[in-house]
Amino acid sequence: MPRGPRNLRIANDGVGLTQFGGVALIEQFFQRIGLQGARADRIRFVQRNNRYSISESLEALLYPLILGLGRIETTEPLRHNGVFHYLAGLPGYPEATSLRRFLDRFARRGRNSLVKLHDTWRAAMLGQPWQATLDLDSTVLTVYGRQERAEVGYNPKKRGRPSYLPLLCFEGKTQDCWEGSYHPGDTHVSTITIPLLERAFPKLPESIREVRVRADTAFFDHEIVRFIEGKRAIYAIVARLTRPLKSRLSGLRYHRISSGVWAGEFRYCPQGWPGPRRFVVIRRPVPEEPSGQLTLFQMGGYTYQALVTNLTLQPPNLWRFYNRRARAELIIRELKYAYALGKIPTNDFQTNEAFFQIVLLAYALLNWFKRLCAPPHLQRATLQRLRQRLFVVPAQLVRPGGVPTLRLASSYPWTADFLETLRRVRRLRPPF
Repeated sequence: MPRGPRNLRIANDGVGLTQFGGVALIEQFFQRIGLQGARADRIRFVQRNNRYSISESLEALLYPLILGLGRIETTEPLRHNGVFHYLAGLPGYPEATSLRRFLDRFARRGRNSLVKLHDTWRAAMLGQPWQATLDLDSTVLTVYGRQERAEVGYNPKKRGRPSYLPLLCFEGKTQDCWEGSYHPGDTHVSTITIPLLERAFPKLPESIREVRVRADTAFFDHEIVRFIEGKRAIYAIVARLTRPLKSRLSGLRYHRISSGVWAGEFRYCPQGWPGPRRFVVIRRPVPEEPSGQLTLFQMGGYTYQALVTNLTLQPPNLWRFYNRRARAELIIRELKYAYALGKIPTNDFQTNEAFFQIVLLAYALLNWFKRLCAPPHLQRATLQRLRQRLFVVPAQLVRPGGVPTLRLASSYPWTADFLETLRRVRRLRPPF
């Protein structure tokens, strides 16, 4: 039976080593899109401690999110990694206390400038499409301390615990985060959706001729529908199955649209609505082993889902169109766990909201990185997979003949992907 070494000696004289060799790819991408210069020009406020500039402090908050270090407290290894400092173009790395103090100052003096910069970059990265699809969704962030404005609201996993409620809007094709807002946990989604849409619609490029909105049952509200119709946009929203709606399901004529799926439709005016709307109902048999995802109304051995819409698509095409919204739920899950959105950094609500905006920027940067620089088979990869393939890469920095050289391990299995990504980054044209 194989055994490990018995007389193993340990020495701490390794030089130029790092586990984050892929930071070279990230920093080169940041250089190509002009990230540091744009932040320095547009985000300015007075700092007492100027050892790290505002741009460098923001990068110090972005890198842990990208590399998977999560909380501010777990960034200590970066303070002692000189190769990381060199590859990231940083003079060093701030202590956790310094990062918290900067985040607090940034929340009050630089947050709005960061959001405007994010909007400018997004418009440049999007190009000039003629159609946009806005996917709306919300999530719950449970808190475990005495965070400011954390309230008890709808919390399916931790009932009775206070929480925050982020509301998010994604563009369906590019998966870019179009708009986001941060609220106490007892906030009702229907009361904050119209303000979010009022900010989201003006950000659409002038080339957009058709806007489609997809949302789940939390957004089934006549004021939201009226606002979307007032913008001459198209929508597909899951209806809340009230008693009057349920009473209509059994009497509908259903047509088989695929294996195990039937569809029917009718026009109906819910109570309080200004007029009738088109409702499309999807009926499917109850699975033998219901999963945790099964939250639809059940009756007579079938589950029912109703969509209210002003689209003229046939029921099967409407159903497929709405189902593509599921990608937004996957993105939110990734934001919460891979990007550490669920790790509430402070007790101050305004500072936590600023951290939320930084997380959204980190997600946007990685989304653009995948779309513009990653090889085709990695352009839909999760952040966890990108870390494994491209970012968390053991490497050694050496200088043969005075030329800085990053040596990857000969056993590193994804060298081809790394080098192809580097070639794509260097060929990337600046967006401005």
